Amino acid sequence: MKKLQILGTGCAKCNKLAENTEAAARELGIEYELVKVQDLSEIMKFGVMVTPALAVDGVVKISGKVQKPEEIKKLIG
Repeated sequence: MKKLQILGTGCAKCNKLAENTEAAARELGIEYELVKVQDLSEIMKFGVMVTPALAVDGVVKISGKVQKPEEIKKLIG
């Protein structure tokens, strides 16, 4: 099971990245757990300075932008 983490404070872009990430995971048919990390000190532990960000199994794959589901599938597949 993949652990997909959305790093951000809950802004519109963060929510859109979460939505796109879920869509990508569903399209791939993978088992996943989506976790929203909104605590700034936790986000800083990932070394992320610009949100939103996506971490897959603890590794940051996207930072500072909202990717489309097609692009996210390449990162989590």
